[in-house]
Amino acid sequence: MKKKKILILGASGFIGNALYKELCNYFDTYGTYHTNTSYKGNGQFFHYDIQEDDIFSVLEKVRPDYVISCLRGDFTAQVQAHLHLMEYIVKHECKLYFISSANVFDAYSKFPSYENDKTLSQSIYGRLKIRIENMMMRMPKKNMAILRVPMVFGNTSPRIKEIKTLLEGNEAIEVFPNLIINVTNDDRLTQQIHYLINQDKYGIFHLGSTDLVHHEDFIKEVIKRLGNYHPLLKKVYTTNEDRYLAVLPKQHKLPKNLTVTFQEIIDHHLMVD
Repeated sequence: MKKKKILILGASGFIGNALYKELCNYFDTYGTYHTNTSYKGNGQFFHYDIQEDDIFSVLEKVRPDYVISCLRGDFTAQVQAHLHLMEYIVKHECKLYFISSANVFDAYSKFPSYENDKTLSQSIYGRLKIRIENMMMRMPKKNMAILRVPMVFGNTSPRIKEIKTLLEGNEAIEVFPNLIINVTNDDRLTQQIHYLINQDKYGIFHLGSTDLVHHEDFIKEVIKRLGNYHPLLKKVYTTNEDRYLAVLPKQHKLPKNLTVTFQEIIDHHLMVD
């Protein structure tokens, strides 16, 4: 059997790179990079500047079966790139997997959010994700999957790096005592996406921990794992009541062995270097 071809847009970023490492041994995997020139000599990677280059040229070179979009950068350019991407996907036998965010629900605060809940966001970032999701909803169902992801942690994640930097500089770390979240990490997220590709799944998926935790409690636990620190915590209250920013599955549940709890993320994946 011919190996499926996968193109990861934004493969030099944290999630994109974790995906590349997870998938490259099983599929014919390609990626794009922008500023990180260490990929220059790598034949599997293509330079792509979201503001200057047309995505078509990369798509024509790779002719992928799956495109996973982890693109970052200028918001207007992101919308444009995804429009072109969808034009290509509808004309070719191809599927788009879009990494979206729990922020598509950040205007709702009373409950966790499920796959078919209406999206509404107060943040510019959330609104961008909603805009791209809505464009995707007009595609044939079988050609797309929206993967909504909560906060992503992991040893090399920007979030953990930032916490370490603040701890070492004895600077305050922001926590949201009233915010109830679910979380994930790069290991589990990439395994879940690998499974979705293997099973040729489509639709909307919520890929976070199966349980919920207060943001403040989670960050305190993470800090404990990182070493013997006496952290300065800056408590940020946006409301007096608890509010939720969590994506849970109802329709599309994954097999037990691919789920994760927030405690497992703290225990297994935040080992001290």
